Amino acid sequence: MTATSAAPSSLEPAASSAARAGARGSGLALRRIGPPVLFGLLFLSAWELLVRVENLPRYLLPAPSVIGQELADNAGDVLDATVASGTNALVGLVVGAVAAVLVSLLAVRARFVEQLLTPVAAAVSAMPIVALSPVLSTMFSATSDLPRRIVVAIVVFFPVFVNTCRGLTRIEPVHAELMRSYAAGSWDLTRVVRLPGAVPYLFTGLRIASSLAVISAVVAEYFGGLQNGLGNRITSAASNTAYGRAWAYVVGAVVLGLVFYVVALSAERIVTRGRAPV
Repeated sequence: MTATSAAPSSLEPAASSAARAGARGSGLALRRIGPPVLFGLLFLSAWELLVRVENLPRYLLPAPSVIGQELADNAGDVLDATVASGTNALVGLVVGAVAAVLVSLLAVRARFVEQLLTPVAAAVSAMPIVALSPVLSTMFSATSDLPRRIVVAIVVFFPVFVNTCRGLTRIEPVHAELMRSYAAGSWDLTRVVRLPGAVPYLFTGLRIASSLAVISAVVAEYFGGLQNGLGNRITSAASNTAYGRAWAYVVGAVVLGLVFYVVALSAERIVTRGRAPV
């Protein structure tokens, strides 16, 4: 009888600890999510009030309620355009990031490569998308997404390359001396010391590049090619004076950019858990 009555009481502290941990987790999530959500609601309310009080025309600034109605009426088209732009941004992001990492590894092995490519990459990244996209669009078929993906890859390359090179070259001298004492080669030093140490720097570059990928993909769609992306739909709706619908596609671009950023940030937190932030 005594053993039977003691068992439930022994489980009570564990259950109470789990409940407290769950409450703390919920409170922490609320503190993180609550302020931006509240600010967003206040911002949209002020926007709606401004448009109604000032009686602003739709071509100048549509009200959030009008944009929301257009978004609901054209949800399928907005989703299709978002998927098309997101695919171009994702392909360009992956290609540009992989190329940047490979070139960074080569630059660490041969320092003259870094000295040669860094100013070239900086010059290319400074080139406006509005100047690069029309040139690439004329070089390839009008029914191909390749020019847009090339633009994204070029834009993505520079931040990933610079940050990865920085991480690969920032190693503790004691670690390098230890590897040399083990008669480790340059590749072993890169694999064991340089690459793990460069991971936070790599994700810093990817976090920056994730937003740039969406921006460059949407802007590149303004200059011909397939009429299936957000950039094309925004210009088409605006030229037809459907300003509310144009803003609905802008909302799609904003959501797409947030998705890319959140995925990059989540991947960074998972991979670099326990590491010092960069």
